[in-house]
Amino acid sequence: MSSPGKGEIYIEFVVQGSVVKVTAIDANTGTEASIVGPANAAQVALADAARRKLAYVMAKKKA
Repeated sequence: MSSPGKGEIYIEFVVQGSVVKVTAIDANTGTEASIVGPANAAQVALADAARRKLAYVMAKKKA
């Protein structure tokens, strides 16, 4: 998967009971962004939200 840094982005899902923590990691910079959502939500939607947050964090770091 890719987008924010135009390199690879790793997505990690950790389920903890009824919630899931989704972490997006930029492979080039090691920058991480995490979100928490319901465990029964679609993984695609959760991964997209984590990617968008990663893009936000990386843009904020540049500014």
